[in-house]
Amino acid sequence: MSLKTERKKILIVDDETDMIIFLSTLMETHGFEPIIAGNSKQGLHKAADERPDCIILDIMMSKEEGISLYISLKKDEQLRDIPVIMLSALPDKVFLHYQKFRSSISGITIPEPEAYLENPPEAEKVIRAIRKLLGKEK
Repeated sequence: MSLKTERKKILIVDDETDMIIFLSTLMETHGFEPIIAGNSKQGLHKAADERPDCIILDIMMSKEEGISLYISLKKDEQLRDIPVIMLSALPDKVFLHYQKFRSSISGITIPEPEAYLENPPEAEKVIRAIRKLLGKEK
């Protein structure tokens, strides 16, 4: 009798092929099921359809797509509780300052991401963040 354990789904939203390959390979080698989206429109669609356990989001995609997607996710009642790991070339303090500034201008409070990693991320930091957010930190 074999018990089949369901792999946790991780949605990767990034517009850089190298990063998608790196992250999807990392997810597979650590027992997660990667779901790939190359832009924010695909990301929102796949988040709604697949209901991933966690989302890794490149915040610096073209035309502020990453930021727009993050806002859309956090405003959606069905998707807002999915933890998001943001990836960015910006230091976290710079991004968080920008986020507060944008919130004050728009009048919409945008919650901080559950995790924030600078690009390029170290493999172990990505896995550690996912496990922590999924309650499986070793």
